Amino acid sequence: MTANPLSGLPAEYPEALLPAIEQALEFEPHKLIVLDDDPTGTQTVHGVSVYTQFERDALKAAFLAPEKLFYILTNSRSMNEARAVALTRDIAATLASISAETGIPYRVVSRSDSTLRGHYPAEMTALTDTITADAQLLIPAFMEGGRVTIHNVHYVKTADTLTPAAQTPFAQDSSFGYSQSDLCAWVEEKTGGRVLAKHVASVSLEEIRTGGPGAVTAKLMALHDGAPCVVNAVTYRDLEVFTLGLLRAEAAGKTFTYRTAASFVRVRAGLSAQPLLTLADGIAPANKHGGLIMLGSYVPLSSAQLRVLQARYDGLISVELNVPALLDANTRNAEIQSAIQQANNALAKGKLTVVFTSRDLIKTSGQSENLDIGKQVSTGLIQVLQGINMRPRFLIAKGGITSSDLATQGLGVHKALVKGQLLPGVPVWQLGAEARFPDLTYVVFPGNVGDEDALYTAATRLR
Repeated sequence: MTANPLSGLPAEYPEALLPAIEQALEFEPHKLIVLDDDPTGTQTVHGVSVYTQFERDALKAAFLAPEKLFYILTNSRSMNEARAVALTRDIAATLASISAETGIPYRVVSRSDSTLRGHYPAEMTALTDTITADAQLLIPAFMEGGRVTIHNVHYVKTADTLTPAAQTPFAQDSSFGYSQSDLCAWVEEKTGGRVLAKHVASVSLEEIRTGGPGAVTAKLMALHDGAPCVVNAVTYRDLEVFTLGLLRAEAAGKTFTYRTAASFVRVRAGLSAQPLLTLADGIAPANKHGGLIMLGSYVPLSSAQLRVLQARYDGLISVELNVPALLDANTRNAEIQSAIQQANNALAKGKLTVVFTSRDLIKTSGQSENLDIGKQVSTGLIQVLQGINMRPRFLIAKGGITSSDLATQGLGVHKALVKGQLLPGVPVWQLGAEARFPDLTYVVFPGNVGDEDALYTAATRLR
């Protein structure tokens, strides 16, 4: 029988450290800027702005705003590596230029997937054009989604079991697959052997839980030359201990870049947890039209969540977009127009409507080709949304790339405010005045978050 990876760990550090982090940040002059490779990175924060445009004037306004944290949605996970690298370099150069002009220093988080999918190490390498760092911190723990790192091995919670990440369906991703769950070995795999596993540093749970912030600071002060460093964490208390030690190392002059999942961002920004949002918080105000769900994520969990929604939600109208028809130039337009008509009719009748792509995954052997297929499918969903003229009461976008494309291209969003979370790890945005449906409640529902009932639960909470 496989041993429980949680057994034998030291007890959590006894002191809550978020107040100390908040105090340290009072004297921290740096902006914290999150480059988010899809919109799901906002799944732990609240009261934070997200910018979807990269023009200098917009980013300069974000620098000059009083908030110390803001997000830039790059959606780079939907791009090929060359385009993702070019975009990261361009944004990094713009940030450096604005910082020089305004005199406001900054630190950058490269926020990516808690199940290790994304353009690593390429995006981190692109940041080194403008940031010289003593170390590159790898922090993929995401507590709301059951992703934890123990003895450098990254785990994904499935049911009541912690499964090494490389043994989950996420590791079979057609564009970003991998074979190693030990993050040191994962770095070696992803760098093609340029960085050997034995040269990857780590901050262990033993150091965090028994040594506290002082041990973390000492460990970080010894890092140099941009070496990757794995950070182990199982709970938010672990991240608090690590973050306070990190802030002390940075105050002493050390510089780091961060490649992280969403949980670290909340702690690094000194934000407390807040209760899940409800209708009493003013989200999804009533109108005569139905709510809309658009589902493009093809991971098995998303498909299971769709099946539960269809089986349990009374009166649901389902509109399927057939992927082979979308990929065929001869049938694509008719498929899109049919979906638009069905969705408009259902919304006009006040029905909850789910528009979803057919569930059979079509893929090829190459990353670029698979990304291109995904782009064609995503564009089909965008065109459906562009054709919907009935303002929905709310919109749930299922899937990271899907939610980004629908917001930016389907609705013309330039800026949004993160109100909080509807479910753990499921953020709610209030769209800006420039959007096609201003102030719309927009729920960013990651493909890999929640149990099989989660999509149904989200829909019923907004009923």
